[in-house]
Amino acid sequence: MEVKEMNKTDKMIRAKKLVQELKGFYIHLLVFIVVNIFISSATVISKVNEGESLGEALFSFGSFTTATFWGIGLAFHAAKVYNFSPFFSKNWEENQIQKYIEKDKQEEEKYR
Repeated sequence: MEVKEMNKTDKMIRAKKLVQELKGFYIHLLVFIVVNIFISSATVISKVNEGESLGEALFSFGSFTTATFWGIGLAFHAAKVYNFSPFFSKNWEENQIQKYIEKDKQEEEKYR
């Protein structure tokens, strides 16, 4: 296989991987929105039926607890997909891979 063909293949594989990561994030976001609308609505309706005013029910921390903590996880997912964090960047991943490859080479050299 020619070098140009290998480069095209590598680029295609990386592009497909990035598209899959983006698709996974969008699915996560959609599920987050749908599920949290349902949970928050059910919680607010339940609190109103128990006698709280609509304002009290809407602005109660318990009404949005799931959305709050799940939202933190969603933010980390977005940071990974969009490379907002140095901990999840491609350079970090490549550095970690190189580190483990070098470590394996050193271990291999010990036994030669």
